[in-house]
Amino acid sequence: MPLDTAAKTTAGSFKSSACPHDCPATCALEVEVLPDNRVGRFRGASDNPYTAGVLCAKVGRYADRVHHPDRVTQPLRRSGPKGSGQFTPISWDEALDEIAARFKSIADTYGAEAIWPYYYAGTMGQVQRDGINRLRHALGYSDQKRTICTALARSGWVAGTGFERGTSAMEMLGSEVIVIWGGNPVTTHVHIAGLMSKARKQNGAKIVVIDPYRSPTAELADVHLTPLPGTDGALACAIMHVAFRDGRADRAYLAAHTKDWQALEAHLADKTPAWAAAITGLTVAQIEDFAALYTGTQKSYLLLGYGFSRVRNGTLNVHSVASLPAVTGAWQVPGGGAFWSYGGPLYKLDKRLIDGTPFRRKDVRVMDMSRIGAALTGHLTGDRSELQDGPPVMALLIQNTNPMVVAPNSALVAQGFAREDLFTVVHEQFMTDTAKMADIVLPATMFVEHDDLYTAGGHGHLQVGMRLIDPPGDCRSNHDLIEALAARLGVADKPGFGLTARELIDRTLQASNYPSIETFIADRWVDCTPTSDEGRFQNGFGTPDGKFHFAPDWTSVGIDDPSLPRLPDHWDVIAARDETHPFKLIAPPARQFLNSSFSDVGASRVREGTPTLLIHPDTAAAHGITAGDTVTVGNPQGSVTLTAALRDGMNPALLVAEGLWRNNDFPEGIGINTLVSDVSPAPAGGAVFHDTAVWLKSQGRR
Repeated sequence: MPLDTAAKTTAGSFKSSACPHDCPATCALEVEVLPDNRVGRFRGASDNPYTAGVLCAKVGRYADRVHHPDRVTQPLRRSGPKGSGQFTPISWDEALDEIAARFKSIADTYGAEAIWPYYYAGTMGQVQRDGINRLRHALGYSDQKRTICTALARSGWVAGTGFERGTSAMEMLGSEVIVIWGGNPVTTHVHIAGLMSKARKQNGAKIVVIDPYRSPTAELADVHLTPLPGTDGALACAIMHVAFRDGRADRAYLAAHTKDWQALEAHLADKTPAWAAAITGLTVAQIEDFAALYTGTQKSYLLLGYGFSRVRNGTLNVHSVASLPAVTGAWQVPGGGAFWSYGGPLYKLDKRLIDGTPFRRKDVRVMDMSRIGAALTGHLTGDRSELQDGPPVMALLIQNTNPMVVAPNSALVAQGFAREDLFTVVHEQFMTDTAKMADIVLPATMFVEHDDLYTAGGHGHLQVGMRLIDPPGDCRSNHDLIEALAARLGVADKPGFGLTARELIDRTLQASNYPSIETFIADRWVDCTPTSDEGRFQNGFGTPDGKFHFAPDWTSVGIDDPSLPRLPDHWDVIAARDETHPFKLIAPPARQFLNSSFSDVGASRVREGTPTLLIHPDTAAAHGITAGDTVTVGNPQGSVTLTAALRDGMNPALLVAEGLWRNNDFPEGIGINTLVSDVSPAPAGGAVFHDTAVWLKSQGRR
């Protein structure tokens, strides 16, 4: 039955919504709306086939975030040094007038490209997230290359398959072997964990988790393999070697549905388990046993996470792993194949009114969001790789992201934000580390306080989430801010402007041949999930010839780097351990945080405790470290101090810092991404959060 969607509610009535956060699940929600303009309980929609009544703990206590006493609720102007947190309240009109005047002055003096609207996935709603691009394109401001999350994984997957789809996660209920490769769904995608457990109970499925450390998901596995970060391509090649060696490669499928398979077989001749063991840190026996398990049935399901892509060779690693079901022919059977994510093309949304692509100029520079430090300081350091031949960045308009915490090379990012000549506007819900560096801070709504349209990566449901309560204080939505700036900057007459968020959603739906917004509100979602055959590419892959490409044209997903291997392989471009930096550091999400959006919620902070560094017991003993000691990790980019926690189930050469924490949670006042390089990997860029070589020092007890 549809939930009550009337504007007025009775005490404790539940309303339909959708989770906006950067997670593949995009849960269908039921939100309790109370009569005092407050929300209460949040629960997963029980009648949604994917959400199935399940909700992560973070969103389950979301009312704490909505009604948090520390929310920004009025516009603020900086009144002290950048980063001091000293601000003076002002009105919206004062703020908007100042922003418009400064933007006009900067554009007149330096050119429009000196202004950089910068955003990401603090909300995944199509209107409230992407509307900033409509303003960008209307005014010719610098464009943004959105690399920080998906670029490495997407390019590796699409290079082989040609399309962002795969075997639905629901099909793992019929799988005999389920491989979670480079992901931790217990923390980041709880519904997958539930499907894993059901598959094990219903048909005895074996669960394999491939992750460098013993994550919460790895604790549920029948088999846990711990390759060193950046070596997954070698492991995948060894599995394919065994498949060909032992007669478990499906040659008929290869001949009919793949390209360059014979070259692949020849290439893999020396990619033996012994070869891979020397690279991955696994034993030959571990590799042989896993190869026998995976290739022993075509009902083998691969779920590719994001984690193993976030290294310098991440694109090749993803492509190598995605090649496995094409070799074994697992794509042919329900419960077999692989999945990474559904992409935008699945939903076929006509977003021209939302993002302003009709007036996007091709001659406007595009800068890499993962290299924001280089972009903000390039005119001072001489590194103009992001600035190109354009002006320095003189103004930022930031929505939906917290680059002072989440961007790589944090020290350089902080140096850029500290420039006194940089005019920074941050539209935010809390006084984040990035907001503290702003000249103007504007109060932003949360998803229960505005209208939006949501796609999903982990399932195929298109959903709407409508405003359920009024925002506190003077909070305004992202859409409302973009509209107000467009009016003051003289572009309100362009297509897409002058509409409410609800009107923009409705016109987008109708332009995309979907039902009206009224129908969506009544029905709550539309299921766009491909059929089983479509998901498993039984009608052809998304490449021009309809075949899986073992030797892809890398220019189809990015630049042509001659050093990028032609076929699946181990590409040895990762940060190397050496005598000075003998450890590899990874920085995965903490269970209670996921990303910086939840690091201000008290209950999440209490559950996480303090920033910790997970250390193998043997490594700790060798360094005289015990649990609870203060330790420091570092490299030429800086150093960060944390509290030691001992964890087995990982290579002794690995260190793990789960996050993301606020910068002031660290003694140095800056977080773990200080140590992460902002290098741009081939072929399409991306952030290498799990590819850092470091030293380790004990500071004893404090």
